[in-house]
Amino acid sequence: MHLLVDFFPLIAFFASYKLGGIYVATGVLIVACTLQIAWHWWRTHTVKTLHWVTAVLVLVFGSATLLLQDSRFIQWKLSVLMWILAVSFLVSHFMGARTLTQRFLESAIGEHVAPVSATLWRRLNLAWVAFFALVGAANLYVAYHFSEATWVNFKVIGVNVLLLLFLVPQVFWLMPKEPAAAGDASSDATTESDRTPDTK
Repeated sequence: MHLLVDFFPLIAFFASYKLGGIYVATGVLIVACTLQIAWHWWRTHTVKTLHWVTAVLVLVFGSATLLLQDSRFIQWKLSVLMWILAVSFLVSHFMGARTLTQRFLESAIGEHVAPVSATLWRRLNLAWVAFFALVGAANLYVAYHFSEATWVNFKVIGVNVLLLLFLVPQVFWLMPKEPAAAGDASSDATTESDRTPDTK
């Protein structure tokens, strides 16, 4: 249910664009982000920082798009969000005991994360910084060099595919590894001794 709510604004934007175009989709996106925050507050009395930031950006750039009838503003929103994330992750590289990458992945996987050195966490964090920066740049490239429909597909589908391709290998790498069972070890030892000829 939480996953559906997290993707609700994106799904609403995509569906309404197919039905009514970019300005209808922008208005729907503003409403959807507002409903998303209201739902989280009603359920948990808390709202994720990312949802607040996204909602503010949608309100600012979405309102500019509707008032000026210029879709470039809402197209800029994704890039600004990606660059805000890139700066936030970069700041966490130099401040605090754990980077934002470490906090996010440990929260997503659970407390039993495979042991990783602080140096590797920081290198991984820089990879996230680069990822967000590049996605932000790619968004503007698609927006200015391809059709509006292509940009919508990139925003809704392409970015999420890129995120999965970037994230999934890290999750598998950090998943806790099951230690060999003691019984298996003793069984292996017994088997090995059985194979050794009795020289007594």
